[in-house]
Amino acid sequence: MLDRNRILKDPEGAERAFRSRGLSVDMTALLGLDAEWFSAVREWEALREKRNSLSSEIGRKKRQNENSDEIESEVRLVNQAITQAEDRKRTLEARREAMWLEFPNLPHESVPVGRDESENREVRRVGGAPSFDFTPKPHWEIGADLGILDFDRAARISGARFSILSGAGARLERALISFMLDIHTNRTPEKSVPYRELSVPYLVLPESLTATGQLPKFREELFYVEADDLYLIPTAEVPVTNYLRGEIVDESTLPLKFCAYTSCFRREAGAAGKDTRGLIRQHQFDKVELVWFSVPERSWEALETLTEDAAGILRRLGLPYRVIELCTGDLGFSSAKTYDIEVWMPSQERYREISSCSNFTDFQTRRGQIRYRRLEDRKVQLLHTLNGSGLAIGRTLAAILENCQTAEGTVRVPEVLVPYMGGATTLTREG
Repeated sequence: MLDRNRILKDPEGAERAFRSRGLSVDMTALLGLDAEWFSAVREWEALREKRNSLSSEIGRKKRQNENSDEIESEVRLVNQAITQAEDRKRTLEARREAMWLEFPNLPHESVPVGRDESENREVRRVGGAPSFDFTPKPHWEIGADLGILDFDRAARISGARFSILSGAGARLERALISFMLDIHTNRTPEKSVPYRELSVPYLVLPESLTATGQLPKFREELFYVEADDLYLIPTAEVPVTNYLRGEIVDESTLPLKFCAYTSCFRREAGAAGKDTRGLIRQHQFDKVELVWFSVPERSWEALETLTEDAAGILRRLGLPYRVIELCTGDLGFSSAKTYDIEVWMPSQERYREISSCSNFTDFQTRRGQIRYRRLEDRKVQLLHTLNGSGLAIGRTLAAILENCQTAEGTVRVPEVLVPYMGGATTLTREG
């Protein structure tokens, strides 16, 4: 949620920022509703003060054996007015809260202004695209030919946008999960503070999704269990960020860095017709997620580090990738700044997103009341949250199949994964 004071102090600046995201916001309606709510609060408070004053007067008269019937009658009328004022205040507060929850985060001043993904800015490329003396196959054909990837049986079980990995495919998936968690949770010369691994619930309360920004905006993209009023998580970002919801941590413990492996569930309601084949866009997929809690002064430096932590997995796997800085029109709802990491997919001759690393500033922590106590003056302030995939497992597996395929139809196992694959260096036909 946005800082109301910041918006109300500079509504024109906020309106420009929203426009840069492609949004037309009725600031007049917002300011009018806020003014109406403040007026209702003042009226309610004034009536309560009047009741307190009249009650004191009643007490004084009774102590002096004076008649207080007239004042008591007035108190009854004031109580009725307070009830009406409280109802009005509560109604306006609900409308105001609902309106504020619809607003996305404001872009950081460094974010390039642009309409859509076509105006994103490439920051760097790492690794060259592999050259083949044959026409490279897409990963879904490679997986089917090897007998390790099955979409037909998955569709028979669950419908479209699901898959089954078997044999070496399932082992490769498990190897990637273990490898990523090992890298992120181990101390290295370049990473003195490793991530702390969490194992988290896959079902969460609506309040948890509201805190991270998925509700109410993206309700139609979520899987909902109505009987229990619980949602399947669309990303581990939700339970990991809510790990500290409502808490105050000490600055001496910061930054706090967590990672978690989970399955993720998305209806992909806004992606009809996109990536209908393969592992790129599925209703159920796996990720290793990275989440930071940082003091505001160091969160932008933390974003660069987080992005490098995610990209480091691709470098170790020997997969070519590039880093993209998203423009204002392509930013996610909760993000103030985002880097996308895109891996090269030979069959498509293009880079595809495999991680999105974002600084949400205090957008999520204001919704979730996640704060820290400063060492300097012991004041309590909102933290900044950051998160990124480190990495999406299915997309990483797909990239390995495509980039490491051979003319013989086999797939080379990246060297760093060989120990996790029981020493196997090549994926060959199974079954």
